[in-house]
Amino acid sequence: MRGKVLKSCAVFTIGLMMAGATADLAAAQAAKGPSGLPLPRFVTLKSKRVNLRIGPSADYAVSWLYLKQGLPVEIIQEYDNWRRVRDADGTEGWVNQSLLSGQRSAIAAPWMKGKGKAVFVNMRRDAQPSSTVIAKLQPGVMMNIRECTGDWCLATADGTEGWVAQSEIWGAYPGEAFK
Repeated sequence: MRGKVLKSCAVFTIGLMMAGATADLAAAQAAKGPSGLPLPRFVTLKSKRVNLRIGPSADYAVSWLYLKQGLPVEIIQEYDNWRRVRDADGTEGWVNQSLLSGQRSAIAAPWMKGKGKAVFVNMRRDAQPSSTVIAKLQPGVMMNIRECTGDWCLATADGTEGWVAQSEIWGAYPGEAFK
């Protein structure tokens, strides 16, 4: 009897583990768009003039015109050659994939804009909270990102290179690491 109970428990445990693995696999597959790339993901605008459309075709009306090359946007959906993007202000719309780049950039704490002149994002010499501050970035300042560790990003803003806390920028997910 005891052997049957142990065998039943083992079968039940293996079944749970397989169901969990299947759920994890399904979640990983659901997190990829038709392009095979992860969704959501950050990219930048490739051109100085990019139309944001209300639908995934040039036949749809333009709802916004971006005039800043290198601006970070988040791809949240894919349809054919069109990408539904969201900007740092939360504005959403469709952009043709040919106008997007895999280069990475970020915006310093856009959620802190207008909170006062004494609000800054510190750029540090090293990726440590105790490291020397080499620049104080106002909220909304755009920077190019070279790499992120999951906690810190190596960025360049106005010719100064240093490390910024990943939690203080919009353009890299918390815990995301890349080179």
